[in-house]
Amino acid sequence: MSRCEWAKSCLEIEYHDQEWGVPCRDDRKLFEFLVLETMQTGISWAIILKKREALRSALDGFKPEVIASYNQEKISSLLENKNIIKNKAKIEATVLNAKAFLKVQDRFGSFADYVWRFVDGKPIKNSWQRHTEIPQQTSVSQRMSKIMQQDGFAFVGPVVCYSFMQACGIVNDHLISCFRYDEINLKEQNI
Repeated sequence: MSRCEWAKSCLEIEYHDQEWGVPCRDDRKLFEFLVLETMQTGISWAIILKKREALRSALDGFKPEVIASYNQEKISSLLENKNIIKNKAKIEATVLNAKAFLKVQDRFGSFADYVWRFVDGKPIKNSWQRHTEIPQQTSVSQRMSKIMQQDGFAFVGPVVCYSFMQACGIVNDHLISCFRYDEINLKEQNI
């Protein structure tokens, strides 16, 4: 079975085969992806996957309504947690992003409606043959980044936004040789 070459460890393979690139319109899951992509900035995805459950526990199940209420004491306690990414800027960005997320939900009805509007509600289906062809950012992720920053989100540069788009299936960047490429395209057609 052929899969994208970045999926090597058991955690990466599981994530690749079950989650990555699957169109997601569930706000709670989308917020989790946003947090994970923010935390991933500057470190490997393998590390994030290893710390995912610890992050879930420390960040109250990735519930934006809880995270938005974090105070400085809670942030300080997170910085003492050896099981998560202990980066003050990323943790503070997660709190800001939870607040912005809730405001967006109020304005748009859902965060899903907010992010999927950048692609008119339909995933971009790329046709990459090699991993080296996949861009780190696109004009869509640049636009998303700019608007999200205007709406109060932090740590959402164009590269983070593109990684987020890949994770939640706004773009299908599985290689065409990967077994998930056709599965995801077919799944989206049947929704």
